[in-house]
Amino acid sequence: MIRASHDETVETAGHEQQNELFDALGSHRSRYALYACLQTDGELTLSVIADQVAAWEYDKPIAEVTSTEHKRVYTSLQQHHLSKLERSGLITIDDKSIDCTEKAQQLDLYIELVPESDVPWSLYYLGLSTIGGFIFGLEAIGFLPDPISPQVLTGILLLAFFCSSLVHYRHSNRVTFGPSDRPLEIAD
Repeated sequence: MIRASHDETVETAGHEQQNELFDALGSHRSRYALYACLQTDGELTLSVIADQVAAWEYDKPIAEVTSTEHKRVYTSLQQHHLSKLERSGLITIDDKSIDCTEKAQQLDLYIELVPESDVPWSLYYLGLSTIGGFIFGLEAIGFLPDPISPQVLTGILLLAFFCSSLVHYRHSNRVTFGPSDRPLEIAD
């Protein structure tokens, strides 16, 4: 009984942490701010982060960001976004300097980045397994033609999983929250 209660507490805490991460990263401005921090090895100031985020948002070089655009982003980051990122453990704020935490640098381990038009890989593999199981079930009851042997079905299913794994591997290496010129949302 005590064990079940402990497991429920751990599971609830894990869900709360994940919800906090999603809440902190729910705004494009928060994601841009975190990405700007991840691009730099050392600590940054709010002003430097605001310049970079404004440049990305207004699609212009940092030198062309107006004071109004800078102020709009600066105020929003200061009053709202950075506190959420700090509460979720993605950044630390000391005096006027901001730095990414280890958790932020390992962010792709915490959440799966799935663009709106993509299907999560876990769901894709579940579907592939279901289709394979259905076909093998048809073979077991003798519904498929005789020329299709279980060895051929196994080979086809293994080839489908192999090709899917290669695509998944390539996609995972391309979609990471790591160094690049621009965040994924605005990359060309």
